[in-house]
Amino acid sequence: MSGITFDAGTRRRLRAVARAELTLLLRSRSAVFVALLMPVGMVAMSYSATREMDLADTGLTRMEAVLTGGIGMVLMLVVYLGFLPVLVARREERVLKRLRTGELSDLEILAGAALPSVVLALAQCVVLVGTGALLLEVSAPRQPVVLVLGVLLGVVLLTALAAATAGVTRTVDSAQLTGMPLFMVSVVCSGLLVPLEVLPDRLADAFLLLPMTGVVELVSGGWLGGRTAAELGRAVAMALVWTALAGSAVRRWFRWEPRQ
Repeated sequence: MSGITFDAGTRRRLRAVARAELTLLLRSRSAVFVALLMPVGMVAMSYSATREMDLADTGLTRMEAVLTGGIGMVLMLVVYLGFLPVLVARREERVLKRLRTGELSDLEILAGAALPSVVLALAQCVVLVGTGALLLEVSAPRQPVVLVLGVLLGVVLLTALAAATAGVTRTVDSAQLTGMPLFMVSVVCSGLLVPLEVLPDRLADAFLLLPMTGVVELVSGGWLGGRTAAELGRAVAMALVWTALAGSAVRRWFRWEPRQ
């Protein structure tokens, strides 16, 4: 898979691909629903789920638990579940095959196709942080650099995981099914819906090895503090390991032509 350099030509090509994908995104009601309304619904569900949780020993308020998990929810829904069917559709329509015959590199094609989902997810994350800090009595990010790092690592990781999943997805209709296992595991076990702090220590330690847990740990640590340097370093390491594994899976499984 060829690489990418951010010169003027690359930026022009990325804008062209991203503009085309944004146009197609806005024409799809189901894609707009997933990108804009599903995150709101999942955050509301998280708020309802935390009603019966005992957070007294976690150091978290109810809204802190909901909003930090909500960022992970936005990334999963908009980047992972939003980008996955896009790749499958473009492959089956032979768009990816045609793009490869031009001057675009492989990574430019994938990055350009992912840009609308990524920008939309980042905008929603900003809204969540702003809403929490200004309206919901949640503190402003205590370590904003860590928070931004967590979000960016999450974007890269989930973009790669979406491409890897697309490699084993036969049709657009089956994309939501093939993406659901990772989504459900992340929601239940990586702190998106249930904070790891309320789980038994052994179970929480096991869940630290999952793909999205490191990202959620960085988001929580960056926004609320309370994480040691060792814990943040471990979270970064896990996110990078999973990103590398996802990249290897893309190189091995991703298909540029329709599956027969």
